[in-house]
Amino acid sequence: MMARAQREQVVRMSVEQPLWRALTGYRVMTMAYAVLLFVFTREKFERPAVAVVFLAVMSVWTLATLPKVANAASCTKRFLVADLALALTGILLTPLADFQAQQIDGPTLPSIWTAGSVLAFAIKGGWRWAAFASSFVAAANIVERGEPSRDTFHNVLLVWVASIAIGYVVEVARASERTLARALEIEAATRERERLARDIHDSVLQVLAMVQRRGTALGGEAAELGRMAGEQEVALRTLVSSGLVPSTRVSQDAALGAVVRTVDADDEDDGDGGGPGAGVCDLRSLLAPHAGSKVSFAEPGAPVLLAPAAAMELAAAVSAALDNVRRHAGEGAQAWILVEEWPEEVIVTVRDDGPGIPEGRLAQAEGEGRLGVALSIRGRLRDIGGTAELISVPGQGTEVELKVPRGKAGQAR
Repeated sequence: MMARAQREQVVRMSVEQPLWRALTGYRVMTMAYAVLLFVFTREKFERPAVAVVFLAVMSVWTLATLPKVANAASCTKRFLVADLALALTGILLTPLADFQAQQIDGPTLPSIWTAGSVLAFAIKGGWRWAAFASSFVAAANIVERGEPSRDTFHNVLLVWVASIAIGYVVEVARASERTLARALEIEAATRERERLARDIHDSVLQVLAMVQRRGTALGGEAAELGRMAGEQEVALRTLVSSGLVPSTRVSQDAALGAVVRTVDADDEDDGDGGGPGAGVCDLRSLLAPHAGSKVSFAEPGAPVLLAPAAAMELAAAVSAALDNVRRHAGEGAQAWILVEEWPEEVIVTVRDDGPGIPEGRLAQAEGEGRLGVALSIRGRLRDIGGTAELISVPGQGTEVELKVPRGKAGQAR
């Protein structure tokens, strides 16, 4: 018996994380820029020792706190306050190291490194935190200049607007991630509901329908049993079609990003110790048991190899199509199965000589909870990347064409 070893992978999608990486690089580069700026202009400093001490402290702090700006969890409020305080201290110490800084409107000691502190507030807390931090930086620059010039106001306004804009973008990105996480959760729940509905349709519902028919035919106590089976069949179909299957928990933490549940289709176990990824399956061996006096089976001379998951889903869809022939085309209906193997796809056609399907009957059946075509056939093919096309002409039978592209045949979800 073939068993599938499924592996669940958790993929976190976050727009926020690249911003933290960019901020880490920005802090290192602007630290180096501030140091080099002092080295090439040190002759203009009346008290270079003040600049040297501050730049040394700033460099050590920047390198030591790189892990703090690696992600939102590491960037604590205490770190943000300390980082901003260091930046403000550097701005206010500039006139002490360079007496002419106020007159020539030159750069401050931390220079553009200060913007990194403000951006950390923006990425961590959004635009409100960014406005808070940039306001302190603006006030410090104005105090440092004494009589601020137009360039000073321009630089302050630029930092203020840029930080608030980035903070707003971060908030929008977080809201989008929460929405995406919810959408993925709904999609996963829908797929699980369809899978359960297929299994129920292919087993429980068909058994209940058979009990109802046989009980009615036998009469007596069996008729009462058949009536009860019919009631349970209707109730179960209503439950399946209404989507009252509990959703599995897919999103582990929407605030940290969307979580996607994926299944590695290569993780197969053939039951003979082959382990993950062992072997493929000949589709002919799965379809051959259907052949009989009422079902003709035409196959290629060579094996039709597919991934086991795809082959089993395709065979189950063929079985569902044959069940529909037996139930709706009558006991005397003849069916044909044709398997075609092409370089890019595998095509299985199931045809019968029954009365065909009246126009609009499929939509009506789906509305009544009879989901054989919608789930057991089309749903299975969709899940393995294939398509199912149903062609029916009243009085001329029904043909179901199942196509599975080679490139998607192993990607059962």
